[in-house]
Amino acid sequence: MRGLLYLIAVILVIAWIFGAFVTPFGGNIIHVLLVIAVIALLLGVIRRA
Repeated sequence: MRGLLYLIAVILVIAWIFGAFVTPFGGNIIHVLLVIAVIALLLGVIRRA
């Protein structure tokens, strides 16, 4: 499950970079999903510590 979360976060970062610098795609939804993924990853790291 943790590996899947990292994969989703990486895909979202790549989509954000692509959307920000190449074409206006996804609008604000990609930013919301990216923030949710980062928060989920941070919570996972905090729980393991």
